[in-house]
Amino acid sequence: MTADQTVAAIAEQGVVGIVRATTAEAGRTAARTFLDAGLAAVEVSLTTPGALETIAELTESGCAVGAGTVRTLAQARDAHAAGATFLVSPLLDLQVVRYAVENDLAALPGCLTPSEMTTAQRAGAQLVKIFPAHLWSPAALAGMLEAMPDLRCVPTGGVSAESGPEWVRAGAVAVGVGGSLTRAEDPRGAVADLLAAIQDARA
Repeated sequence: MTADQTVAAIAEQGVVGIVRATTAEAGRTAARTFLDAGLAAVEVSLTTPGALETIAELTESGCAVGAGTVRTLAQARDAHAAGATFLVSPLLDLQVVRYAVENDLAALPGCLTPSEMTTAQRAGAQLVKIFPAHLWSPAALAGMLEAMPDLRCVPTGGVSAESGPEWVRAGAVAVGVGGSLTRAEDPRGAVADLLAAIQDARA
């Protein structure tokens, strides 16, 4: 899957399912649940034990599978070798962004300010991750996009299944959601409800 295809998959559904677990088994289970529920883009945080192995297993699904919490060039290389099609970072590391661009991977660097977002975009990032999103608000995003409409933002960190549609209505291309989905009594149902709410928010 190319970077353009990955970005298209993320943008079409408007959701990146985030897997962050304390055991490899829990991580694999959460990732499979997301895919079985219909998510087209799943991010496995490298802080999850066995993350690279899980990424390698998931690439057989044909969906966009990414590595999260990518903080170094070495981690970017390892994630690429495991089959990740996108790299998500909690910070803006230009080496990671450039590596992604050079290897036809989608990059979602973590940015907090408009200046960081512009720097990431100029380096080749097709999407920018607003992180942590709880320091922002949908209204603040909408205001920024009035001045910088070319930014394609993915708020992540503190975004819930309930608040996700608000971010999309404000102009976000997609949202990154993890804990509120995996902790739901019915994770598959929660994913389905979120996807429907995102589509409603775009209508």
